[in-house]
Amino acid sequence: MHWRRDQRERVVFTNGVFDLLHPGHIDVLLAARALGGALIVGCNTDASVRRLKGPSRPVRTEQERAIVLAALEVVDAVVLFDEDTPLNLIRALTPDVLVKGGDYTVDTVVGSQDVLARGGEVVIVPLTPGHSTTGTLHRVRSGGVP
Repeated sequence: MHWRRDQRERVVFTNGVFDLLHPGHIDVLLAARALGGALIVGCNTDASVRRLKGPSRPVRTEQERAIVLAALEVVDAVVLFDEDTPLNLIRALTPDVLVKGGDYTVDTVVGSQDVLARGGEVVIVPLTPGHSTTGTLHRVRSGGVP
């Protein structure tokens, strides 16, 4: 891949559904961007979200989620992936740093072994208390204040 060879700074990768962007997402994206010169965000397609989270998700389409992510100054590129995990995407992009939120450990992050084997780094960003898409959806659907 020519684009990868030409990168002079570290390439950072993170991924998720990003259904309803909230402060926890922003905290992970900001932390990820600070770790390198380019931040690539993998975003699950609608089909993969339904497989992982059920028929009521996603709330926003893959195009809407990708547009919102791409509009963020800290994000350099958004790549949709249709598999249940981003492993193939991580292997294709060969990031120097892999970032996930605090509900993961280095051992449970998909692709961590590949990145570490290449001498890369896996970073876990602590969760932002009180912010989750599932919690927000539950509050909205039950008539509570979001």
